[in-house]
Amino acid sequence: MNGKRIIKWMPGLGLLFNYQREYLGYDIKAGLSVAAVALPVAIAYTELLGINAIVGLYACILPMIMYALFGTSRQLITGPDAATCAVIAAVVIPLSAGDENTRWQLAIIMTAMTGFWCILASHFRFGAFTDFLSRPILQGLLNGVAITIMVGQLSKVFGFTTSPEYLIEKLLEVPFRLKEAHWPTLLMSALTLALLLCIRHFRQRWPAPLIAMVVMTYLSWQFDLVNYGIAIVDKEADNGDLFLPIVSMSGFHLGSLRELIVPSINLAVISFVSFMMTARSFASKNGYDVDADQELKALGIANIASALSQGFAVSAASSRTAVNDSVGGKTQLVSIVAALVILVVLLFMTDFIAYIPLSSLGVVLIVSSWSLLSIRHIWSYRKRNRQAFTLATFTLLAVLLAGLINGIGFAVLLGLLQFLRIVFRPSDQLLGVDEQGMIHSINQGNGIESISGLMMYRFNSPLTYFNVGYFKKRVLQLVDSAPQRPAWLAVDATVSFTYDDVSVFAVIDELIRELRIKGVKLVLAGRRTELNRWIARNKITINDDDLIIAPDLYFVIRLYQSRQQIKEKHKQQQQVPFAEDNQATFIRDTETRG
Repeated sequence: MNGKRIIKWMPGLGLLFNYQREYLGYDIKAGLSVAAVALPVAIAYTELLGINAIVGLYACILPMIMYALFGTSRQLITGPDAATCAVIAAVVIPLSAGDENTRWQLAIIMTAMTGFWCILASHFRFGAFTDFLSRPILQGLLNGVAITIMVGQLSKVFGFTTSPEYLIEKLLEVPFRLKEAHWPTLLMSALTLALLLCIRHFRQRWPAPLIAMVVMTYLSWQFDLVNYGIAIVDKEADNGDLFLPIVSMSGFHLGSLRELIVPSINLAVISFVSFMMTARSFASKNGYDVDADQELKALGIANIASALSQGFAVSAASSRTAVNDSVGGKTQLVSIVAALVILVVLLFMTDFIAYIPLSSLGVVLIVSSWSLLSIRHIWSYRKRNRQAFTLATFTLLAVLLAGLINGIGFAVLLGLLQFLRIVFRPSDQLLGVDEQGMIHSINQGNGIESISGLMMYRFNSPLTYFNVGYFKKRVLQLVDSAPQRPAWLAVDATVSFTYDDVSVFAVIDELIRELRIKGVKLVLAGRRTELNRWIARNKITINDDDLIIAPDLYFVIRLYQSRQQIKEKHKQQQQVPFAEDNQATFIRDTETRG
């Protein structure tokens, strides 16, 4: 029993216990490929934070192992991500006042807080809020992040000694400062870019970033390029300080926690949304399901593991996940193999890493961020869905003009407003039947007709205290505007009545009385057992003349038609004696006159 509980808590462990030996070759090959891509990218993303490059490897090893044990996706790879690193940098760099040690401390604490929010959300089963940020909003956000990263690396690529703080100023300064460019640095950037593009064009399966980093680092080390003014990861590479650096948390000011609460919540939301998009897409491709709540917990544990190993926040690494899938990785063992390879590099190759040119890292970051850029995708919304285009464009402009943190705040607020708008003022439809008697929405020209005397209505949102007033208003509007006032108004209760809300049933009681005055009977179709219990609990006095609770709309149609037939038959029976009396009177009058 305890074993089953452990496996339920750690799904990846259960899969490894029942590992199929034929998968081993695929997983080892995929693990080596993932490590080859993860190494240069992790080091490059660390440059966004302005801390020791080795910390990027810290953020890979333990988080990858933890996700392999706690996650439910067999292909997903965790690690440093462009969006998460950009968010952390936007928060910790201003707070650190130029001190690298403080910047590292803040990054660790923010990562731990992000992990805590994820685990807390998992405990309350908030995995259902995966789609809180709609795809258009997320598209605008990711495009804004990509542009922010690329513009931020221009100073490293051109070798500018200083750079403005804000994105627009950084972009506008480039044409005017080209004459200040450091030409050896610019040449190194051009060589790196050319090598990346050549490998991608001629050998697409090769790890282009890793090869470019190895070649450029070898040139930097062999020819001592730091003497030519080319900046490298460690300007004093010979002193050995790069080897396994450790940050002391003793000087951390607890008051800084207040500044990290809201940004860490924003980071948790963004990380999990993109995390689940990646996990679900690869799970669907490979024919299995992922558990959103368990994935939320796994993301939280991975981030706390990163903080404990003095790394920074991690999320789904979509490019490394794609490499894993393309090479044929079968299980979570891929993450463990890749983590062990990175650990070997960390222990035995840090001296070589010290000579990586910063301009080459900037080029790798720009090329990596280019894959996030999809302005064409946003533009395609313009014809397909104007609302989606507006949401994506607004989010993109908010990130570019207001800054990354403020832009993310706008994106989260926009997602919340979009959700509230849908719930406050949802769509609704009148329903009718086709020639086969099937119920459909009535739209202009679709041939669906309503049943005479019976109005069927669907309100496309759960009823709650803040939209039930709008529901009542819409119902009365439809009744009053009908060409012929219906005898019955049937509401699809399956969609609208999802839980017992005192405010909702108080308004329903008012609606029953107002419809009675208009001569209309209210019918609630669906959730018959729950509705009877909720109505009794809310002490609403009803009778068959005011309210009918039916199992579904098809039952309502049959019941209405049956009662109409009974009324018609009763009316005919009343007319027959009346006709016979008239005939007898006519005969009697004729005989009298005769």
